[in-house]
Amino acid sequence: MKGTWKLRIRLTLAMIALFAMVYIILFLVLGILGINLGVSAYALIGLLLIFIQYLMGPKLVEMSMGVKHVTREEAPNIYQMVEELALAADVPMPKIGISETNIPNAFAYGRTRRSGHICVTRGILGVVNRDELKAVLGHEMGHLKHNDMVITTLVSAIPMICYYVALSTMFQGDNDNGAGIILGLIAMVCYALGQLIVLFISRTREYYADQASVEFGNQPQYLASALYKLVYGAAQCNPQEIKDVEGSKAFFLNDVSNTQRDISEFSQVDFNRDGILGADELEKLQTENVKISTGSKIMELFSTHPDMLKRVKRLSAIQTGKE
Repeated sequence: MKGTWKLRIRLTLAMIALFAMVYIILFLVLGILGINLGVSAYALIGLLLIFIQYLMGPKLVEMSMGVKHVTREEAPNIYQMVEELALAADVPMPKIGISETNIPNAFAYGRTRRSGHICVTRGILGVVNRDELKAVLGHEMGHLKHNDMVITTLVSAIPMICYYVALSTMFQGDNDNGAGIILGLIAMVCYALGQLIVLFISRTREYYADQASVEFGNQPQYLASALYKLVYGAAQCNPQEIKDVEGSKAFFLNDVSNTQRDISEFSQVDFNRDGILGADELEKLQTENVKISTGSKIMELFSTHPDMLKRVKRLSAIQTGKE
């Protein structure tokens, strides 16, 4: 599709910025302070923590989300849809699970596409129809297809290294010349910028997964409508349930903590007020003047997921062949 090259350019530039950042930090460490055991040790600690997270991540997700793996006999419809999507995506058949939470959503996890898992929550099963559910599963299959688990782990290591380098240089005892403090401040700034870039990459991966769902044979309208229903479904959940998944919400299809803002934005595009986004509404969206508030634009910078209105507008462009 025409829009894919734009996503790839954005991702490439973001990755270059991240690795350039850590290269500069290491260059300064070697050039200003020389090879410092403390700096090296803290950087290695950061890498070690990321590696442990990579190894333990799938099990931690299963424990925190109460995932139960299911067989074809236990969930034949979901199994069939995932099989069809895996064939379309040309990836190995992932394991399928159901998370015992009432928040309607879905997520993918695993170390690589060969050890991938796709899970739906108990709450989504009564909220979306078959076409919408398959579009959601297609989005999650897109994450597996693109190896997003590995990419996320890799890019997350960069700000972590900067953070530990900052701790090492700012608070070591031999900072008489102030070089360590200056380097530490630079590393801390790089850490903050790195976190923003990681969030940008995460949001771009979500757009990429949306587009993958369409490439796997799903209609954009079904994914847009599913997002709409998931937002309303999450808004009706117990606030404590939302808090319970706060640490895992980055895996979800949408940010379940922003439901009120998302509902307000969806009200601009549900032109017939029927709670569903159809193909005609996505097409109409191309000619309507819908506005994203300044607050939403700012909040998006600190979110793992794109602004919902921007996301639906992009699906609208795909629907009408403009992406």
